Amino acid sequence: MNTMKKTTFIVLLLAGLAACNSKDKGPDLSGIKVDLKIERYDRDFFAIDTNFIVPGLNNLDQKYPGLTNLFIQQVIGVNPDSVETGVKNFLHMSAKLYDTINVVFPETGKLQQDFTEAFRHIKYYFPKYELPRVVTIAGPVDALAQSDAGPTPDFLRPGMLGISLQFYLGNNFSVYHDPYFIQNVAPEYRSRRFSKEYIIADALNLIINDISPDQSERKPLIEQMIEKGKRWWLLDQFIPNAPDSIKTGYTQAQLDWCNDNEGMIWSYLVKNEDLNSLNPAIIQAYIGESPFTQGFSQEYSPGNMGQWIGWQIVKKYFSKNKDIKPLELMQTDPKKILEEAKYKPR
Repeated sequence: MNTMKKTTFIVLLLAGLAACNSKDKGPDLSGIKVDLKIERYDRDFFAIDTNFIVPGLNNLDQKYPGLTNLFIQQVIGVNPDSVETGVKNFLHMSAKLYDTINVVFPETGKLQQDFTEAFRHIKYYFPKYELPRVVTIAGPVDALAQSDAGPTPDFLRPGMLGISLQFYLGNNFSVYHDPYFIQNVAPEYRSRRFSKEYIIADALNLIINDISPDQSERKPLIEQMIEKGKRWWLLDQFIPNAPDSIKTGYTQAQLDWCNDNEGMIWSYLVKNEDLNSLNPAIIQAYIGESPFTQGFSQEYSPGNMGQWIGWQIVKKYFSKNKDIKPLELMQTDPKKILEEAKYKPR
């Protein structure tokens, strides 16, 4: 083989290997079409002429039915009796915040691509699920939205998924480090995830809870761990190419620590905790948001480690039941999953 042919062969071989290594995981979505356009409600709202507040709001209401009243009353907290004054004050006081939002989000093309891909996975696994329209908003930074899945930057209403851009401005955004914000809105271990790469996972967690509501609240610890682990398993089906750090919210160091110490973590739980405990304090210690998990490394262990163990148990169960459909798995009794998984990590 002459030098030219040898060089061409090597180049083609390396290209082929790169293609194999970069091949997406997941099902064949070639027949799944999703027509999605992210709608910038934030821009339309901040474009309102402050000399004509009411006509501007009426136009918004026609374009985004149902959203404007929700935004005014529940997001920015304006009294229905003083809408014009309240909206004008909000626009004035939030001008600098919105300038920052426009710097971080000058366009949403990449976000639209990511949502489209995720929604195609949802339609593949749940073809009857009605996908919501996706709108971005820009509200105050004084409170997170409340949902069945816990505090969240976003909200899901029938037919509409709202993305609150003010909570995705990046870890360097000074407001997130203000003492009042830390004490009253989100501690820094949570606001670390107030960055644009977490938008998809945050939003999909709301959709997952809509598809399969978590009804394990009063169940024993191990059942709640597995039930919440199902959610990360389903999230993995919807965004198979996203890093696990995005799906879990762990830092990469925390994730590496969990992977390296899986056997030790499970052994500790089995020996030191009653896995059937109904004690709210014990349950909160393992499936609640916190900077670390008590009893483990404060430097490397994440909070909410019980959900990670539950996820591993669900993955073990799925490895033995490859033909099970996602909805069926989500509806499977956690006790059955634990029994059949025979989870014994080393």
